[in-house]
Amino acid sequence: MILMLLPTSDYDPTESSVVWQAMRQAGIEVRFATPQGLPAYADSRLVNIGFGPLNPLLMTRETDLAHYTRMIEDKWFRQPMAYTNVDFDQYDGLLVPGGHAKGMRSLLESDQAQRIALHFFKADKPVAAVCHGVLLLARTIDPDTQRSVLHGRKVTALLASTMELPAWVITAPWLGRYYRTYPQTVEAEVTGALASPAHFQRGPLLALRDSADEPHRGFVVRDGQLLTARWPGDCHRFAAEWVRLLIGKRI
Repeated sequence: MILMLLPTSDYDPTESSVVWQAMRQAGIEVRFATPQGLPAYADSRLVNIGFGPLNPLLMTRETDLAHYTRMIEDKWFRQPMAYTNVDFDQYDGLLVPGGHAKGMRSLLESDQAQRIALHFFKADKPVAAVCHGVLLLARTIDPDTQRSVLHGRKVTALLASTMELPAWVITAPWLGRYYRTYPQTVEAEVTGALASPAHFQRGPLLALRDSADEPHRGFVVRDGQLLTARWPGDCHRFAAEWVRLLIGKRI
């Protein structure tokens, strides 16, 4: 059984539900945890408000929104547990989706969420994170080393120069800092937690959105039991690789 950590709100619908759908299709049970144990819904701008003329570039695709619609109807989605009530021994792996709007801070800055992440690393259980979700792992400190649990590992996450900053620049005139969750970019903070800047893998220069039919367009990095991806455009490949990792562990 896999645990998915969600914030109070504002996560990315693709990064959560595409992976959820793949796990369900593979017969893998999924449970949810949120800060207060209340159902948490995705960023409304990505679900229905949109970005006007920029929708083709920034909006969640209809096929992926269909997965999200199914996920929020799931019994376990409607009955999440609070972070403080997570029983580590019940879960075989951890999934941390991303998102950039303000609600994500309730996950990324949570001591309890970091405590949960630390357990899975110390127990050498599979962990998957995408986009801003990798920030939670970067901020999770192993008390035995006083370093991030990502220290010594190869990862990827949201890219600064081709993803986070361009999205901010083109939307800032009317959305302000919507695309800037923190002053420091995701790439910079994650890279700072690694043993070497070379351990941050950027992937192909041109980032193409993948799909169920073309998962090879996505980019992921696997380092042992850890799987990371950059953005929603990687999530079909991310989901397939995650399920492959879990099945290999016979979960």
